[in-house]
Amino acid sequence: MNQPYTRGMDTRNPDQDVFFMRQALALAEGALYVPSPNPRVGCLIVRDGQVLGRGATQVVGSHHAEIMALNDMKAKGFNALGATVYVTLEPCSHHGRTPPCVDALIAAQPKRVVFAHFDPNPSVAGRGMRGLREAGIEVNVGVCADLALELNPGFVSRMTRGLPYVWMKAAVSLDGRTALNNGVSQWITGPEARADGHHWRARSCVVLTGIGTVRADNPKMNVRHVVTPRQPKRAVIDPGFEIAEDAAVLAGGDAFVFVGDNNPDKAARLAALGVQVVCVPEAAAPQAGQARRRIDMRAMMQWLAAQGHNEIHCEAGSGLNGALLEAGCVDELLVYMAPMLLGEGRSMAQLPVLTQLEGVKRFEFTEVKQLGTDIRVRARLPERWRELMQSIHLIDSNSGKVQ
Repeated sequence: MNQPYTRGMDTRNPDQDVFFMRQALALAEGALYVPSPNPRVGCLIVRDGQVLGRGATQVVGSHHAEIMALNDMKAKGFNALGATVYVTLEPCSHHGRTPPCVDALIAAQPKRVVFAHFDPNPSVAGRGMRGLREAGIEVNVGVCADLALELNPGFVSRMTRGLPYVWMKAAVSLDGRTALNNGVSQWITGPEARADGHHWRARSCVVLTGIGTVRADNPKMNVRHVVTPRQPKRAVIDPGFEIAEDAAVLAGGDAFVFVGDNNPDKAARLAALGVQVVCVPEAAAPQAGQARRRIDMRAMMQWLAAQGHNEIHCEAGSGLNGALLEAGCVDELLVYMAPMLLGEGRSMAQLPVLTQLEGVKRFEFTEVKQLGTDIRVRARLPERWRELMQSIHLIDSNSGKVQ
């Protein structure tokens, strides 16, 4: 017998649904650096106010959150009869690297399953909900959906737009300078801000920079200031394929170099070191006075999404930052601002000169946080975020299909 599908929390006890879903979200956040390219998911099994089992998604190929919670419950000697399962994403209904979580939940026979939002993966997209309902399990959807999206914007973006979610990180002075005119920039911000920047590196799938930054600073672009079980891949945009083969960013392999001109011999040597060279179409011809050629940024992002990369952390100079912004490839700004004035210096992004405010790209502030003597400002494109929010809700309640 089909059980009802309802949007939002249980009207009989809405505060309880929010309370336990927030705990499930905390479990997912605790696994922030772990499951890429899978989404971060938390699961809580509750009966009569007692938590019977907890779980979060593990490394790719291992257990999903629901299985971890069911195993935890069984290890404690409990069962799920009459219980409510809180999960931060619609349970999967397809065979991937692991069996469907829906099947395991149906076998456990809880009374209700509450999940934050639908899974935009076309292999799921309402099928999990239908499977639960057809098994006689009540389903509630939409509890804390906005908070759940904050944990997985890249996964949702990749599934719905065919593009990763991209944030651009910059450390600036109060007057918006990232370095002195001579390029000196270490250190504009303090240790707390730098450590926080490594948190954002750690949660990303790929840390992206440009050949100019590589030549100037020879950075490693890895995660060092926070503990993580997984290092993100590193990537360099290098249209002329100029990168030195011993560049620090390529050390240890597991890196990409995006080029416009290929050199098969050099690419083969880098491949032997675990570095993949990817040829990307060139963008429109350089404008007069533009110093460097540009590859097609959107084509590069589409390639990254097709390889299963959800979130891209861009940490580069003003030239690449400007190119990414002009191409519409930046979803969010992550700006660390120090209480100092640098005067004449290098800007955060090289952008075309505008004569009217109507042409301004407008972001929306979402967070301001104190970090030592500095502040971190987050700002995102509001229309882009609204699209992601809509994509996790546009499911017909009768057919379970995306509208």
